[in-house]
Amino acid sequence: MATSHYADYLDLDTLLAAQHPRSQPEHHDELLFIIQHQTTELWFKLMLHELRAAVELVKTDQLGPCFKILSRVKHITAQILNQWSVLATLTPPEYLQFRHVLGSASGFQSSQFRLVECILGLKSPAALSYQKEQPDAYAVLDEAIKSPSLYDEFLRLLARRGMPVPKEVLERDVTQAYEPNESLMPVFKTIYEGTGEHWELYEMCEKLVDIDEQWALWRFRHVKVVERVIGFKRGTGGTAGVDYLRSIVDRRFFPELWDVRTLLEPAK
Repeated sequence: MATSHYADYLDLDTLLAAQHPRSQPEHHDELLFIIQHQTTELWFKLMLHELRAAVELVKTDQLGPCFKILSRVKHITAQILNQWSVLATLTPPEYLQFRHVLGSASGFQSSQFRLVECILGLKSPAALSYQKEQPDAYAVLDEAIKSPSLYDEFLRLLARRGMPVPKEVLERDVTQAYEPNESLMPVFKTIYEGTGEHWELYEMCEKLVDIDEQWALWRFRHVKVVERVIGFKRGTGGTAGVDYLRSIVDRRFFPELWDVRTLLEPAK
């Protein structure tokens, strides 16, 4: 096997030549803005790689190997959360010097971000409208919307393990965003109050909560950085900016795993 140079193995010539500031004259801080978003997309790529593997493991009742993958996803999310602190060094006057070159480009158009949301259960068929000019991305996102999420597959696994998961949950329309279902609460209450008997299921629940919590923190940090840099201006994609971002901070991928905590009683 021929030896590869570090730069060849990582295709650094391509990677490091992928930043193309458009401001004229080039503004010093545009490179920061580009790299911030490019590195986030790279982390999304790895996250999708891991989440797809996790779905397949859950479908085949292999929770043990899934735990490491979900732990990795949690740490990837922590990485993109921490990246906001770098972008927060961009001041409003600096950003205004090159914001116009973005045109209508917006993070809303990130197909990978939408795919992550889909696999974790936040389905949004309306998100397809952002991919109309990207047929390959449209097709992949459309397929993800039509496929069961990680949570859907976990609920099916619970049913296979003998848990009384309601039929309407197992047969729900998976193209729609998951909605909380009160009838699932006894299932998760049983798992959380019987950790000795249901340790593997309990651990899976907590791995999912880890990811959900990291994403909530990511959304909150996103709001604060956007507010710090542009105030309450509208987003480049036409959204309401900070007001919209605030409205989605409390979204949850796995709602029953949070709600069950209120119902738990001390062991007798």
